[in-house]
Amino acid sequence: MDRRNMLLRAAAAVGAVFAASRANAATETPATGKLKVVYHLNDLDKVGFVLGNIQNHFDGVGGPDHVTIALVVHGPALKAFHAASANPDISKRVGQFSRRGMEIAACGNTMKSQNVTVNELLPGFVVADKGGVVRIAELQSQGYLYLRP
Repeated sequence: MDRRNMLLRAAAAVGAVFAASRANAATETPATGKLKVVYHLNDLDKVGFVLGNIQNHFDGVGGPDHVTIALVVHGPALKAFHAASANPDISKRVGQFSRRGMEIAACGNTMKSQNVTVNELLPGFVVADKGGVVRIAELQSQGYLYLRP
């Protein structure tokens, strides 16, 4: 084997090791032993789908003891969480998620534009005062993985 082939094989091996270590790092859990995930929801027509994904996520990993999930809602999707008009299934799921300790944040900017207060949203919501996208970025900086179904 000539030097060029040896160099190419060595470079390929180093690349494979690097790729494997990056893939492993992406699936390792933090020191708490729990994966952290933030779901981003702004499409009104995806509310049921995203809440179903969150339930499937909890079920798939064995419950909230094995994952920390946050949901950040802004834009048109927030209308689905107005307590006065919320679908009973959505109300039930939000209550269950809240009791599990899941953070459910409403964008403060969207709340202003929809003229709604946190008390008018389903119980369990907190306000993302700086905005929904800012809250998502804050969570990502804390090691949360970002999902936007």
